[in-house]
Amino acid sequence: MKDSENILLQNFDIAPFDAIQNEDYKPAIEAAIAQARQEIDLITNNPEPATFENTIAALDYAGYQLDRVTSIFFNLNSAETNETIQKTAQEVSPLLSEFSNDITLNEALFKRVKNVYDSRESLDLTREEEVLLDKRYKGFSRNGANLAEDKKARLREIDTELSKLSLTFGENVLAETNKFELHLTDEADLAGLPESTKEAAAQTAEEKGKEGWVFTLEYPSYIPFMKYAENRELRKKMAIAFGAKGFHNDELDNQENVLKIVNLRQERANLLGYKTHAHFVLEERMAKSPENVERFLQDLLEKAKPAAEREFTQLANFAKKRDGIEELQKWDSAFYSEKLKQELFELDDEQLKPYFKLENVINGVFTIAQKLYKLRFVEVQDIPKYHKDVKTYQVFDDKDNFIAIFYADFHPRAGKRAGAWMTQYKGQFKKDGVNERPHVSNVCNFTKPTASKPSLLTFNEVTTLFHEFGHGLHGMLANTTYPSLSGPSVYWDFVELPSQVLENWCYEPEALELFAKHYETGETIPMVLIDKIKKAANFQEGMQTLRQLSFGILDMSWHGADPSGITDVKAHEKAAFENTKLYPDVAENCMSVSFSHIFQGGYSSGYYSYKWAEVLDADAFAYFKENGIFNAEVAQKFKDHVLSQGGTEDPMVLYKRFRGKEPNPEALLKRAGLIK
Repeated sequence: MKDSENILLQNFDIAPFDAIQNEDYKPAIEAAIAQARQEIDLITNNPEPATFENTIAALDYAGYQLDRVTSIFFNLNSAETNETIQKTAQEVSPLLSEFSNDITLNEALFKRVKNVYDSRESLDLTREEEVLLDKRYKGFSRNGANLAEDKKARLREIDTELSKLSLTFGENVLAETNKFELHLTDEADLAGLPESTKEAAAQTAEEKGKEGWVFTLEYPSYIPFMKYAENRELRKKMAIAFGAKGFHNDELDNQENVLKIVNLRQERANLLGYKTHAHFVLEERMAKSPENVERFLQDLLEKAKPAAEREFTQLANFAKKRDGIEELQKWDSAFYSEKLKQELFELDDEQLKPYFKLENVINGVFTIAQKLYKLRFVEVQDIPKYHKDVKTYQVFDDKDNFIAIFYADFHPRAGKRAGAWMTQYKGQFKKDGVNERPHVSNVCNFTKPTASKPSLLTFNEVTTLFHEFGHGLHGMLANTTYPSLSGPSVYWDFVELPSQVLENWCYEPEALELFAKHYETGETIPMVLIDKIKKAANFQEGMQTLRQLSFGILDMSWHGADPSGITDVKAHEKAAFENTKLYPDVAENCMSVSFSHIFQGGYSSGYYSYKWAEVLDADAFAYFKENGIFNAEVAQKFKDHVLSQGGTEDPMVLYKRFRGKEPNPEALLKRAGLIK
């Protein structure tokens, strides 16, 4: 096929999913790299003196076609992958890594960037231009532009290998998830499971051509099984399978990949003059240093651990009294927590699910976006989709201005990795007098509809939908000039603020009444249930906090010190978890080898940011609560100073502009019930 015939190399606005063939990706990426090289060469070889416009701004707009093609390709590698796409990813990742290095290690180009940077005081730049210049300069200086040639060569080797290892890590986790199934044929083994869960498992079995019921490691199957199945041995089997992904000493094992990744990251950091990978990463975060992160995590740990230990003792006593359980295990956690919650609050997910039909929750989050930010969502059928499950929307403001395209992809399938995330197929930016609007996507793994019931969400799934939609709003409402500063292109420990703050509306009667309607009767969720949701909001908050902190501590244990002496992944992890441990260790399990956030996603040295952003979100929502959760003035300030601004200023400056002051950490501790 000629390049001119490749759909991905045409000028398209909306991703042409209906016309793309798997075979199009590699030649399109190769051609787009070549085109981007030409654009970079024009900047590098410009005979005119370097200016902000002809060097810094030009660099930010360069490679646009490549960005579009790779965003489509890698998003599909997460949401709708197959063997061909995975093979292509392994082939093109080194090419992209090489191209990225060719830019950051280009001496002539760096010289032009440095010339602009050195004369910045005399340039009369806007604040956004200042930030972009600083970001561009650091993009070179922090990534090897000042290294000797032999070290530059080694940096290229490291980056190429890391890109391949990250892909392999993720492919192994997905393959392990798809490989396991619990096939049951005796109905007695289903004791305790809700009818909807049994029906979904029967449907899965039928799809696989089997009798009985099939449970998998996908969240909508795994979580209800662990929460409701009375059969403790089967819960144990499921839990061990879930925790052993990538830990079987076979071709899908990730132990060696983890050790290679952390050591290469360490070597890369040392090459660039940093003590550890965490020192390198955190220099460009709100936290600034590993020491600050450690202090932050330890401070929260001190406050949360006593509450967590009290809650664990309560749970253990409850399990012993109810079923004679002598030692509580990890596979007992969800089951007895659910039973205890039912006893304490007379509340369980099965009571709530009828009020959270997926379509109603989607309409609810749209209504909340309309009330807060004057947005209107219109479902359309003429936007190409990569899978029939995907829903597509056009987004407008109250003056009918086009704001964004929104893709919603909510159900699990074999080609989709676990979890939930927001991504973009096109970012927002301004060029040549045109405000290019973003194409934003939310991808989740929620309970599927069955033959007799629509998709009914657990309350946890409701908060997840709101969380990812909060990220989506950050993308949709972006209004900056330069692509690399737009939308969620912010410090990693600030990026979770828009997502986490929106979760708060899930607990408010004023918001719940908008969308929590019984799927059969249309009845609005009773106030008695709303009261129970609010009362149960802090249930086991100490244990939940300890769990989140343990993940942040594990992340820092891999990246905040020299890992070269680590030979046993499991032993290292066990030591890292020691101070946050409540349950006995499970010898067959290891979290690190499927910890995709830090070994496949972008959260290495950054997992703490969920808790960091919680401090911001609790403080921000307290401001909404003081003035009314749909207060137009507060919402406008959040939109103007946070959601629309992307990374155009220091996050704390933006936050203070919204809030009028720095965040108060006590807001989080009070909301969590950890202090009075």
